[in-house]
Amino acid sequence: MRQRERQFHIQCAPGDVGRYCILPGDPGRCEAIAAHFDQPVKVGGNREFTTWTGSLLGEKVSVCSTGIGGPSAVIAMEELHNIGADTFVRVGTCGGIALPVKSDDVVIATGAVRHEGTSREYAPIEYPAVADFQVQQALVDAARQLGKPWHAGVVQCKDSFYGQHDPGRMPVSYELEHKWQAWKRLGVLASEMESAALFCCAAALGVRCGSCFHVIWNQEREGAGLDQAESHDLTAAIQVGVEALKLLIARDREAAQ
Repeated sequence: MRQRERQFHIQCAPGDVGRYCILPGDPGRCEAIAAHFDQPVKVGGNREFTTWTGSLLGEKVSVCSTGIGGPSAVIAMEELHNIGADTFVRVGTCGGIALPVKSDDVVIATGAVRHEGTSREYAPIEYPAVADFQVQQALVDAARQLGKPWHAGVVQCKDSFYGQHDPGRMPVSYELEHKWQAWKRLGVLASEMESAALFCCAAALGVRCGSCFHVIWNQEREGAGLDQAESHDLTAAIQVGVEALKLLIARDREAAQ
């Protein structure tokens, strides 16, 4: 595909975005995230991709929504990288799997189960989808400093939301249900849809990426008869993601001295 200044999908050009980018799924979350920036300005809006740019600690930073799933997430990462971004933090939502993971907790991904298709176009299936250590460490440090309840570990990524939540009606229920039991036995913390693709794309591009999530609910806690609520308030996860960017900016500056 020919090179272009204004990117095909996100409709942003060089100078529009910063080196550091937060990647939510929902375009509706971009303005709320950008409100944590200094002097935020909307610089792009096309399809599922809404982009705002401002600054943190005097450094240009951006937020760009990616829609749902791996294909659109890596389109955003590829095009943001084309115009200068090299550090990404996905801030999104997930459903808990491990019983200690409760609604309103923050989950930080150390790696992702590649139960989706996009990552296969970046890396052979034997290659692990893992978060960048510096980004992962910044997310953990941010959650600790902010006093948020958090968990760090492996998450599961899939392409079908309803394949997870209604696997019994699927013609491949035999596979979905058995693999779900495997994720549980392996201690997988939560299920979401983008990190495996983003981690493999980041590895191929040579950039940094990590993820943190707000836990909406945990179907396994509900099934076990444990206390269970449903929450759509992403405040904690957004705060963790923004604070992690600040830590990365400060640490990058220190390393460059």
